Amino acid sequence: MSITLDDVACLLHLPIRGIFWSPQDVTEELAVELAVDYLGVSQGQAQSHVRSCRGSYYKLEWLYDIFVHHRAASSWAYATRAYLLMLVGSTIFADKTFTLVEARYLLLFRDLDGCSGYSWGAAALVTLYRYLGDASMYSCKQLGGYPTLLQCWIHEYFPTVGKRGENWNPAGNCGLPRAMRWSYRWGVLKVDDLRPILDELTPTDAIWRPFEDHRAWRVFDEICLYRGCLKWGESVVPYLPDRCLRQFGYRQYVPSPPLDCMMVTNIDVDWISYHQSVVDVIGSSTVATTPSEVEDGYLEWYYRVSHPRLVSPHRDAPREVPVPVYDVGPSDPDWARVSTLIRRYLRQVNAEEEDPQFSDLFEALHISRSH
Repeated sequence: MSITLDDVACLLHLPIRGIFWSPQDVTEELAVELAVDYLGVSQGQAQSHVRSCRGSYYKLEWLYDIFVHHRAASSWAYATRAYLLMLVGSTIFADKTFTLVEARYLLLFRDLDGCSGYSWGAAALVTLYRYLGDASMYSCKQLGGYPTLLQCWIHEYFPTVGKRGENWNPAGNCGLPRAMRWSYRWGVLKVDDLRPILDELTPTDAIWRPFEDHRAWRVFDEICLYRGCLKWGESVVPYLPDRCLRQFGYRQYVPSPPLDCMMVTNIDVDWISYHQSVVDVIGSSTVATTPSEVEDGYLEWYYRVSHPRLVSPHRDAPREVPVPVYDVGPSDPDWARVSTLIRRYLRQVNAEEEDPQFSDLFEALHISRSH
């Protein structure tokens, strides 16, 4: 499973189609010029501020003050740029300082009429992928990017993991971004507590396609099945939907070898001509009859090449990890639908199986899974 372009589109309502951005280098001197030209501040004010940031950055608090000042003066172009730069700097482009934004991002908003042509969804995903790559290293203690995107993705796909509250029913959200469905609840679980919980998850504990009731507001876009590299600025990351086909309603097969993004030279061309890539990705699969369905041999391959456990086995235990045989759910489509509806309701009300109030529903769920 992975965070895909479809997840970004549904959770944040950002456009995923559009062009990638390749910025120029921004020195401190250019950061000053950009602030003067596009944020409407004086030369002295810009120089003093950039110098205090010790690099080509602007402080988010400073941008907010500029926004308030220009809004009061009805200088709408300056106010809009300050607001948008503050917005992306505190969300999809947040770095580990959480107080600064790179000055080069102001280049995105020079032309306010043209900035809608960028693939902002891809930008958010590239940034998060890059920071997640850093966070996989033991020495890394913080996560940049937009943590809300990651957290809400977990809430949607793994209803039994972590604490969360709901602000509204998904069916009645009036077209709001799906991430607004969730509210934060303080949890007490630490990393060591979560590892065995994750290890014990089965396919029935995952919601493989959580946004089917959101399609009235975000129709699935086939470009989400593009296989290749995504880029934003100097960051280039592989995007491999053939590794998480169950999220798109297809049976998972053994995917192709991973891409070497260092060897890819025409990312923009590949992105524009995505159709052939989509054909290649889904041409080897069929529509799944149950959400977690896989092709023969896939699980054996996965357990051979991956790291299926977060908790290390006892040192005397054999290194071979047996492939588990899961209850994949009802084979009959009607019973599968019944099972999905019951699980969805139980998830919405945060029901626990030991609660006698929901005992009949849990019994019905177990019956539906046995058909």
